[in-house]
Amino acid sequence: MAIGLIIGSINAPLYPIVNNLADAFVMLLQMTALPYISLSLIVGIGGLSAGKAKTALKSTLILIILLMALMLCFILMAPLSFPNWQTAEFYSAATVKVSQEFNLVELFIPSNPFNAFANAVIPSVVFFSVFVGVGLMPIKNKRQTLAVLGNLKQSVSNISSQVMRFAPIGIFCIGWRASSTLDASQLDGLMIYVASALVLVVLLSFVVFPALLATITPFGYRAILKASREAMITAFATGSFFVVIPIIVEKTKELIATQYAHIDNADKVPEVIVPISYSLPVGGKLLSLLFVLFAAWFSGAYISFEDYVKLVVIGIPQLFGTSTLAMQNLLELFNVSHTMFDFFIVSENLVVGRLSALLSVTFASCLPLLVATSMAKAFRVKKKALIRNLALIPLLSVVAFISLKYGFSAISYQYQGYAKFIERDFLMDEVNSRYLDEAVQSSETMQPFVGVLTRIKQRGFIRVGYFRDDLPYSFHNNDGKLVGFDIEIMNQLAIDLNVDIEFVKIFRHQAKALLASGYLDITTGVPVIPDNMAQFTLTMPYSTQSIAIIVKDKRRAEFTQWDNILSRDDLILGIPESFYYKKAIAKTFTHGKAWEISTPRLFFKPEFSHIDAMVFGAAASSAWTLLNPSYTVVVPKPELAPLYMAFPINKNDHAFELFMRNWLTMKQQSKTIDKLFNYWIKGDTSLKK
Repeated sequence: MAIGLIIGSINAPLYPIVNNLADAFVMLLQMTALPYISLSLIVGIGGLSAGKAKTALKSTLILIILLMALMLCFILMAPLSFPNWQTAEFYSAATVKVSQEFNLVELFIPSNPFNAFANAVIPSVVFFSVFVGVGLMPIKNKRQTLAVLGNLKQSVSNISSQVMRFAPIGIFCIGWRASSTLDASQLDGLMIYVASALVLVVLLSFVVFPALLATITPFGYRAILKASREAMITAFATGSFFVVIPIIVEKTKELIATQYAHIDNADKVPEVIVPISYSLPVGGKLLSLLFVLFAAWFSGAYISFEDYVKLVVIGIPQLFGTSTLAMQNLLELFNVSHTMFDFFIVSENLVVGRLSALLSVTFASCLPLLVATSMAKAFRVKKKALIRNLALIPLLSVVAFISLKYGFSAISYQYQGYAKFIERDFLMDEVNSRYLDEAVQSSETMQPFVGVLTRIKQRGFIRVGYFRDDLPYSFHNNDGKLVGFDIEIMNQLAIDLNVDIEFVKIFRHQAKALLASGYLDITTGVPVIPDNMAQFTLTMPYSTQSIAIIVKDKRRAEFTQWDNILSRDDLILGIPESFYYKKAIAKTFTHGKAWEISTPRLFFKPEFSHIDAMVFGAAASSAWTLLNPSYTVVVPKPELAPLYMAFPINKNDHAFELFMRNWLTMKQQSKTIDKLFNYWIKGDTSLKK
């Protein structure tokens, strides 16, 4: 990686070769892993008698539960070291994304085993292989079948060993590629999670698990680490536990043979236990729970004791599949924005995926050693080691977490959301602009009988009304310049009309009269609801907003379901006037109180603290939380249909309405509006040149 950081670049001449070699090494490892898992399970289980299988299964389940409980203690304590930071995030379409339904039955039971093999559905492959092995157990004349399958398994293992000869080259190429593609900006906000995961993995992999085994089994601390060392290095380099399963099996078999050669089938334990552990929610997969806790903290969510219980009871079954598949469902446990899923992907690709693979190797190496010891009834407590470890492990753990706490507190963190939002300027070209704080009408401007396009051409500029407190559609940046999504769209309109532009600040109740009088040509956008449609002619929609709720961080759990919100009599909900659809609100909020407020800004003032939450558009809500990070955006379930946004124009000017329809269609087809949306709403500053 050091070479990659110094000379490695994705534009370097050697990078394509290095990238292909890295891919080839990983694919060669993956080539043998799935067949090895299946053959190991079939041969290992099929060679057991029913009685021995029952005994091994019972001890395995108990040991897995105990090891998982030990890991969970460390994972659930990790958030105690998180610092007290204020955070908020830009809007993302993922905020209102409905997560994929988790179907445990389909994941584990393969209606078509060949499809499971072809698509690498590991839980289904494991389930199928276990049942084939169970089916072989009662067959009397199974020696030849087991011999053939055993030879096939050995041949796959031999291939894996041959591939490992190229490990130095493969690992070198993988390290170079990782360092060459590293983007420093991706580390923003992830340092806390990565550091916490690193400390947990080091404690569990090199202290807790091997010390525990060395205390209650005949295996020594150094022997345990030596048996898992090669698999650890490879798993960390590749970021995959899956590819080192054959190595773990062979190394643990060798170690078990040194102690339990006289115990029948003891050396077969790894062939069964290690492949099964890949599909179980154990080892590195449990780090996903740490990320959920991190995501809840980073999003400002309040975590209660009940949340911890829910995370363990509901969250762990989600991890039978891949962590990536499960994460979207796990984030919903705390109603955390799905934008945090992007953080998870970044962290996994940077380093945490490698740490997770390393921890899985440790778990998968220790478990068969414990099971074999249980089968041999060889558990013995070494008193000196017990006394030493009872003092050393808690001490090291406390020191590690306290060091994390002080280390995080020493970071000179400063909330950046407000600055990132307010310091933006136009993304594209702009025209000469003038700004008025209020409308000034005169007889020269009041010409309703003149078409808008004619009036604009005669005047030499287009006059646009913009609404106050209309983040992120129109607002003043840190230099006092009027900017925003709608403002830049209006600039693009003026460019295409070859005229200048004049912006006039207006109140919403003024818009109808000012448009009808001919003083204003158009205003910034409003939601397409019947109340607005009755007042104006609206252009075709140019954007959408999903319905969301802004609420204090600690109260987000109260607003996750619409049924719960609407059934409560004690809630007062504020609704800005632009979203206040009178008939729908009167029909819907039969149990609660809905207050119309003139501007969202009022909701954040102390004198309006009696309003529990504000119903607003998700895009606008995210912008306001960037300015008020102690609040958060919640999209209650079920998700409501989004509202379209459109520009109000004079009710009688059909020529201008037709022009705007064609103009907006053109801008949508050219992706101009999409680019502006990504820049102003999603905060994608990479578009800025």
